[in-house]
Amino acid sequence: MKKTTMLLNVILFVMLGISFNACSDDESTANYPYNVRMTDAPGPYDAVIIEVIGVEVTGNNGKAVSLNVKAGLYNLLDFSNGRDTLLASGNLETPTIQQVRLILGANNHVVIDGVNYPLSTPSAEQSGLKLQVHQTLQADVLYSFLIDFDANASIVKEGNGTYKLKPVIRTIEVGSGGTIEGKITPAGTRAFVTATAGMSYSSYVSATGEFKIVGIPAGSHTITITPAQPMLPVIQNEVVVTSGASTNIGTIAF
Repeated sequence: MKKTTMLLNVILFVMLGISFNACSDDESTANYPYNVRMTDAPGPYDAVIIEVIGVEVTGNNGKAVSLNVKAGLYNLLDFSNGRDTLLASGNLETPTIQQVRLILGANNHVVIDGVNYPLSTPSAEQSGLKLQVHQTLQADVLYSFLIDFDANASIVKEGNGTYKLKPVIRTIEVGSGGTIEGKITPAGTRAFVTATAGMSYSSYVSATGEFKIVGIPAGSHTITITPAQPMLPVIQNEVVVTSGASTNIGTIAF
């Protein structure tokens, strides 16, 4: 009887070991594909050029993973009004994201009235732009994370006539929130669009008159379109935004 009991215990121990190893193998081979993309809230410049040299993602295990980055020079104004571009992609080992770090090079500049002005970026060159993220992933599902630069707020003119890049960035989990879009006439009218409901989300109108603001929380918002003086702002109240959908407020004439 004792031999039988011992034999059963050995078999049970082996089966538990096999089961544990199988679970460990499943966890270790889990695949979490991840993309980092970039968009921009445009500003009143000819161009805003930043040099991207790296993107790192840190999980709750504290381990930083370098993604496969499309290194190079990017004009932020090419990715406004809903347009974006892929910066980096890769596979992660952990399902919980804590931080995304955007690493910039030294070749950053702004173009104003056809003149290039270097943008000093000391903090970015030393440690990168650390974006706090709290995102949980599912295995084998492709997730995209959108870095939304505010070009207008990110460029600071110093007293000596030089310019500094102090990035103002909003992070958006693709698929969350809604979109507000519309158009103003006549085309070429310079204007600034703001959606406000507690917090404000903004963008400049493009040269052709279109605008689009993405990643806006669901709910009722006040839309303010502010053109250059002496024209007066136009305000639309209680514009409803729905997650995963686009709200078009139509054409506004000035």
